Amino acid sequence: MLKLSSILILLSLLYFHHTLSTATKPSSNTNHSNTANDDDVTNFIKAECRAATLYPSLCIQCLSTYNSTTTPLISHKQLAQAALSVSLSRARSAATFISKAARIRGLKPIEYRAVKDCVQNMASTVDQLSRAVKELGGWSGTHHQVDFNWHESNVESWVGAALTFQNTCLDGFSSTVIGGSVEVAVRVRVIDCAQVTSNALALVHRYAAKHKLVSTISSESTVNAP
Repeated sequence: MLKLSSILILLSLLYFHHTLSTATKPSSNTNHSNTANDDDVTNFIKAECRAATLYPSLCIQCLSTYNSTTTPLISHKQLAQAALSVSLSRARSAATFISKAARIRGLKPIEYRAVKDCVQNMASTVDQLSRAVKELGGWSGTHHQVDFNWHESNVESWVGAALTFQNTCLDGFSSTVIGGSVEVAVRVRVIDCAQVTSNALALVHRYAAKHKLVSTISSESTVNAP
């Protein structure tokens, strides 16, 4: 029978393979050398991640990888969409890993309860992020400002809820009685997921702020026009 540590190592390898293979969603147009300069796109990603997010290095790594397999990320909305997509992918991978960890034999009762609660929290995380990705995907910058604000509120509420579920999962392992390799394995994945989600929320905020600024300037120009 495999030892608990061996099972966790195997699950970890499967998790990271799945994360790498699903972190990006290639489009039909993978050759974007003619539509944007790669250096300009990379610099844009770095500047926005450093200006807006709490975990800029992680943000740059995730979005640079995403950008390499899709159309170029050259707008604030595209960055927000990409960040949400990466967050959803990480959440799904983490949820799958934790669900498998809950079936490991030899868990202490308190460990099992914490892992099972985390399974539910991560399922809720995936649900909230799926809603946010779908909402932002159908959210046009040409909408009336009132409609824009409504869509923005929906997306930010769902991403914020996803963060709450992730933190609730971590709270379940706060007891010093738990410890061990299961807690470490789960914490690593949920913390990574929470940091990616935090970055996504920050980029959604930034996109919304930029849109409102442009709308305000446009409205003032219209009013002041002869």
